[in-house]
Parts: sequence; structure tokens; C-alpha cells
Amino acid sequence: MMIDSLDMTDADRELIVRHCAQSDESRIVITHGTDTMVETAVALARGVTGKTVVLTGAMIPYAFGSSDGLFNLGSAVSFAQVLPPGIYIAMNGQHFAWDRVRKNRETGTFEAI
Repeated sequence: MMIDSLDMTDADRELIVRHCAQSDESRIVITHGTDTMVETAVALARGVTGKTVVLTGAMIPYAFGSSDGLFNLGSAVSFAQVLPPGIYIAMNGQHFAWDRVRKNRETGTFEAI
């Protein structure tokens, strides 16, 4: 989609859900802006079953030169291969269930809740 996650609408999220649900693939990785990643994970959990979907992104934008995005993407691909069906967020070498994670803006990390 190549849009800032803050600009995502419910219609955008529904499009993501629909494409994931209709995909022949059972393991899916989605790159996503971190500001609304949890909201998209919630939408996916409501509309996608029987698949492993992992969302990931970067806390440090690639344009800043020292992004964590590639590390997070590699981790997400690994997690997508081994986790059971469900919706997950992968950041900083960790994975979190969609309903047990939040972005901590003070520390710049995702954390379990």
C-alpha cells in the first residue's frame, strides 16, 4: 500500500484482511508502520483464520540510516515459518500474540501486556 500507517483507514485494513483471507498461502508476512500495527492485527484476527500472519516494521525508519527494519523482517520470516496459525507482531527479535502486545512510545519498543 505504501502509505503511512497513521493514514490507514478501516477500508485499507479490510483490504489487507480480504487479501490475506483469500490468499492460497498459509504463512504471510506483512510490513507495516508501527503506529497502527496493533489495530491492523486486531482486524486480521477478526477476519483471518487457519493462517499464520506476522506483522513487522521498523522503529527506526530506513531513511535514518541505522534502521532495525531488516532485522525485524528477517525475524518475522523466521517466526512465520514456525509459529502455529494465528496473528502475531514480530519486533526486536520477539514475537507477540495480536491481543497481548502494545507499542511503548516511551521506550521505543513493543512489549507484552
